[in-house]
Amino acid sequence: MGKKSAPRRTADNEARVFVKAIRVSPQKLNLVASTIRGKTAAFALNELAFSRRRIAGEVKSALESAVANAENNHQLDVDRLVVSEVTVGRAFVMKRFRPRARGRMGRIIKPFSNLTLVVREQEEA
Repeated sequence: MGKKSAPRRTADNEARVFVKAIRVSPQKLNLVASTIRGKTAAFALNELAFSRRRIAGEVKSALESAVANAENNHQLDVDRLVVSEVTVGRAFVMKRFRPRARGRMGRIIKPFSNLTLVVREQEEA
């Protein structure tokens, strides 16, 4: 019996990927995400491959996963995929302390981020 499957959150011509707990602040991740918003998937992968930022490798693997989801799960054409949405959000923050002079403590904050990436198949122009 079981319960009914939930309706899809994305349209029929879209595929999405959600990455949890990326070890970087949302502000830094958003700088990388803003470079690929609205670009074609092939161009975005090329842009991320040559980016000098450390986190670009994880964003690249997320984009590759979204492209694979589009191809295998939704039978979309890989050559016509466009990065339609990239959303960055806060996950959680690890708080650590470091001893400082005269018995005090210095607070160290280690933020984590979430990444949601949606690729859409573009209609032929």
